[in-house]
Amino acid sequence: MTDSPHVVTVTAENFQSVVIEGSYERPVLVDFWADWCAPCRMLMPLLTGLAERYAGRFLLAKVNTEEEQTLAAQFGVRSLPTVRLYKDGQPVDEFMGALPEGEIREFLDRHIPRASSGLLEQARTSIAEGALEQAAAQLEQARAEDPENNRIALLEVELRAARGEVTEAEAAIDRLPIELANDPEVNALRGRLRFAAALVDAADEATLRARLEADATDSEARYQLAARAVSQGDHATALELLLELMKRDRGYGEDAGRKGMLAVFDLLGGDGDLVARYRAKMMTALY
Repeated sequence: MTDSPHVVTVTAENFQSVVIEGSYERPVLVDFWADWCAPCRMLMPLLTGLAERYAGRFLLAKVNTEEEQTLAAQFGVRSLPTVRLYKDGQPVDEFMGALPEGEIREFLDRHIPRASSGLLEQARTSIAEGALEQAAAQLEQARAEDPENNRIALLEVELRAARGEVTEAEAAIDRLPIELANDPEVNALRGRLRFAAALVDAADEATLRARLEADATDSEARYQLAARAVSQGDHATALELLLELMKRDRGYGEDAGRKGMLAVFDLLGGDGDLVARYRAKMMTALY
C-alpha cells in the first residue's frame, strides 16, 4: 500500500471512527477493492496519487473486501471497485469501475474545494471590478499553489478579454484543456469574445444608432449595436437587434444574427424566461 498520512486501511473495527466520524473533519473517499479485481489494481495507484496531490484535503480509506466481506455487505457493495465519498457522516457520491484520472478529478472537485478556489473567486471579483493588475497577481499565486487547476487558464482568458486583448483571448480559449471544451462557462466566454471582437473598431453608440435610423439595412450597425448592448448587460435589447438582423440578412457575417442569438443564450446559461421567449421567436422566424 503506502505509508502516506493521507491513505489508511479500514476494517470493521475502525470504519466508524475513520470514515463516519472522520468525514466531519474532511471528506473521506472509501475504495472498496479486492486483490483478484484487475480494475481495482488499475485504480489503486491513481487514487493514491491523487490523495498525495490533494495533500490532505481528503482521506483515502481502503477496504479490502476479501478480508472485510461483512463490512462490504453492510454497505451494499455489489460491484468492484466501488468508490464512495463521505462528508459529515453521510455518503454523498460514488462511482464504480476504474475511471481515468481526469474523471476522478472531476468527481472530487464537485465536493472538495481546491487549494486555489478562494484565489480564483478573488480574481473573478477583481476582473469584474476592473482591478486587472490585482487579478493578474491573484491568478499567478493560484497557479503557483495549484498548477493543475484547469480553471486558472479560463480566468486568464477572461483577464485578457477584460484588458481588450480580444485576439489573444480568442487564441487562448482554443488552447484550453480538453476537459473544459463543453463547459458552460467556456461557452459563455466564447460568446462574450464574439461580441467584444465586433466592437474593436466599432463607432460609438450614437453614431451606430444614427446609421441604422438612416438605413435600416445597415447590418453592420445593427450587429455592433447588439454587441454594445451585450457589453452593457442589456441582453433583451441585444436579442431583439439580433433577431431583426437574422430576419433581414442571413448572409451578414455568415448568419451572424442567428449565431449571435445562440451566443447570448449561452451567456444567459441557456435557460430562463428571456431565453425561452427569444428561442421561440428565433424558431418561428426560421421555420
